[in-house]
Amino acid sequence: MLIREGDILKIGIAGAGAVGGYFGAKLAVAGHDVVFLARGRHYEQMQDKGLLIISETENFRVDGTFTDRYEEMEGAELVLFCVKSTDTIKTARKLLPYLKKDTVILTLQNGVDNEEKLSDIFGTERVMSAATYIQAFVKEPGIVEHIGMVPRLMIGSLDSKGQAGLGKVTSLFQNAGIETYPSSNILNQKWKKLLWNVTFNPLSAVAEAEVGQILENEGLRLTAESICKEAISVANGMGKGIDANFYETIMEQGSIARKHKTSMLQDKLNGKQMEYESICGYIVKKGRELNVPTPILQTIYHLLKFSDVTKI
Repeated sequence: MLIREGDILKIGIAGAGAVGGYFGAKLAVAGHDVVFLARGRHYEQMQDKGLLIISETENFRVDGTFTDRYEEMEGAELVLFCVKSTDTIKTARKLLPYLKKDTVILTLQNGVDNEEKLSDIFGTERVMSAATYIQAFVKEPGIVEHIGMVPRLMIGSLDSKGQAGLGKVTSLFQNAGIETYPSSNILNQKWKKLLWNVTFNPLSAVAEAEVGQILENEGLRLTAESICKEAISVANGMGKGIDANFYETIMEQGSIARKHKTSMLQDKLNGKQMEYESICGYIVKKGRELNVPTPILQTIYHLLKFSDVTKI
């Protein structure tokens, strides 16, 4: 991927929801040609009035190409892959015919299993991964609201061949005013983020509670801590080298996001399919393979799976 200072790139946003919408909008403000792939009323409203970003520090509206057609992504030099994990393979296969051989795919998704799926389709050397730290949600169709901490990205390549482009992609986001850092071990960063997600996302969906409500309720907090400890045990069974007391850090991080409605809670409240497979099912299954027990997380996982199936 050849990027020079001042280059205007065609950038595709596969999944222009809260995360894709926010980062895509920042790149559009920086002058890039951004194509937002979306669907439903959110897509229709953006096509009609553009995308409005609301935050505690700035409000702005961006125009661009808003579409529900994959062929509009043709010629993109960079694609931010932001669809739900349940749609990873389907979306990647639909995009493949329209992308150039050297298009960089940057996944901003939850979990640690999407990288392998994308590598199988696009090739490992083209795939980069980002750990995203942002509290954002679709306030209403066409409007994305950001709250809390300043959004931050950690980006890394999956293959040594992709290292050459890492600095360029990092600079691209930095020049758009996004706090971005390169990582030499991005999957380790993604695992640490997964530990936060698995601690709060599934439980928040079952209890229909914000992060702060989980922390303030003695029983829910104890449950969250137990889930986190189980997940850390699985991670270490896989050789990730996570400190056994890292759950304390996760709880501290949670206190910064007390008003946050997790993505799984948002999906449940909006009647959408939840990402329980990538966020907790993956860890439960790895635990079984490694003979590492995850009784509390497994219970939460089965409750979520049942509630999702009964809606269909």
